[in-house]
Amino acid sequence: MKIHDSLREWVRIEQERHPSPSEAIIDSQSVKSAAMVSQSVGFDAGKKIKGRKRFMTVDTLGLVLRVLVTAADVGERSGGKQVLKRVKQSNQKISRLTTIWVDGGFDGEPFMQWVMNFCRWIVQVVLRPEQTKGFVLLKKRWVVERTYEKANGVSAIGQGL
Repeated sequence: MKIHDSLREWVRIEQERHPSPSEAIIDSQSVKSAAMVSQSVGFDAGKKIKGRKRFMTVDTLGLVLRVLVTAADVGERSGGKQVLKRVKQSNQKISRLTTIWVDGGFDGEPFMQWVMNFCRWIVQVVLRPEQTKGFVLLKKRWVVERTYEKANGVSAIGQGL
């Protein structure tokens, strides 16, 4: 972790940013598990996927702060709390962090209160416009999607991001 955090700081400085981010984005992604794997596997009813769920927090450059892998049936708010605890534990590396951008899956007063009370951060929910269909580029939120695509080995350029 120390090496990863140092590399992230160096990239931020190279991009003429402060070493510590002031904003982060959190998201989750359910992925199918390999055949014959049963440990930490669950069923994400919303996505209809049996497997695991990864929760990722990134800074506004898309650089990973922390990742958590759970069974797919872990809810956004529960997994969000767990991964944000990991971010909070990195203390000095995120000393300027004040705002967490989330999608509607993390919305809700109890989750927002927990983040404000435990982490002392503000949660900003970004919802997609009601009438839209298909892919929509959402403020701040597209950064974490791009990071997922890079982690999956898919070119973000080919996906229009």
